[in-house]
Amino acid sequence: MITQSRIYLASQSPRRRELLKQIGVNFEMLLLRSYPRRNIEVNETPHTDEQPESYVRRISRAKAEAGYAALRFRNLPPFPVLAADTTVTLDGKIFGKPDNIEHAAEMLHQLSGREHQVLSAVAVVMETHVEVAVSSSTVRFATLNEDRIRRYLHTREYTGKAGGYAIQGQAGAFIERIVGSYSGVMGLPLFETVQLLQRFDYPTP
Repeated sequence: MITQSRIYLASQSPRRRELLKQIGVNFEMLLLRSYPRRNIEVNETPHTDEQPESYVRRISRAKAEAGYAALRFRNLPPFPVLAADTTVTLDGKIFGKPDNIEHAAEMLHQLSGREHQVLSAVAVVMETHVEVAVSSSTVRFATLNEDRIRRYLHTREYTGKAGGYAIQGQAGAFIERIVGSYSGVMGLPLFETVQLLQRFDYPTP
């Protein structure tokens, strides 16, 4: 396989852009919602009784495959497409992105004073070659009272964040302990990302 000089990132997440820049990956944005074919978008609704790891694997792969379909639709130069998905899980329950401020408050109340897992899957697609890896991290929250949760919600950091919080923001002060990948909790596990890109002969640090 010929060494690739760049990749496409099928994600709107500024955190994922920052993390790829951190390790020197040359990428171009590939925003699925900018394409007129609505069937390219990915439905992120969990299947009935779907396990959290199966869920993040399925969604990250679907996003990467949808990105590659968009690439072909637009006749763009063929380079690997990378996508990722992150979910928070507590007692086997999937905590996706909150629907509203009340939903975010409910999530934070449940995470308060407990350990939860953050699963981040990354997928890379190039033609028929598909690779997926999952990072699992354990995060323990301090006990949060009503006032602390209310003040955090006023920052609106919860918007679009799995579990209703962003570790790189003010919610970093909630975390007593983390075992695993900090970048994975942010949304893109760098160790696993580099491993996958190497399988596509992309030059990595």
